[in-house]
Amino acid sequence: MTPTQIKPSLPTLTLNVNGKLHSFMLGEGLHEVSPSHTLAYTLRERLGLTGTKISCDEGACGCCTVLMDGKAVLSCILLTVECGEKEIVTIEGLEDPETGELDPLQQSFIDHTAFQCGFCTPGIIMSAKALLVENPSPTRDEVKEALSGNFCRCISNYHVLDAVIAAARKGGGE
Repeated sequence: MTPTQIKPSLPTLTLNVNGKLHSFMLGEGLHEVSPSHTLAYTLRERLGLTGTKISCDEGACGCCTVLMDGKAVLSCILLTVECGEKEIVTIEGLEDPETGELDPLQQSFIDHTAFQCGFCTPGIIMSAKALLVENPSPTRDEVKEALSGNFCRCISNYHVLDAVIAAARKGGGE
């Protein structure tokens, strides 16, 4: 085989998602991640993590919120190639991997009926989780501010606020 016949290898990208490493070839092929793919697309279409929702696809609604290095980010406007060397946590990554128990924040949303159709709920929970990690005892106004980028068309926000405050009291940021 001559050097001109050798196909150059494609660069790879390794993502740490929910504590598991995933390696992808970068490219336009069927099983590759395109440099133009968003993190939301890669999470849903390549990793099957469909808890991350895509709604506006413009970073305006918060449905696609995930944690990156502990901070809430909008995965629909973040390129996957920007996420190498980062720790990504999706709604699926909040449950206890050993027991399968829900995160206290997730359980609090159930206990306080803080969801309706559930489409925006993962993004709201991830934004709230980022807040509780940074501030384990937020005021109601701090919760409102942290969730101001998340839009829900189905439910009164007081259920969500009650759920986040209750989770904070139980240590939901851990």
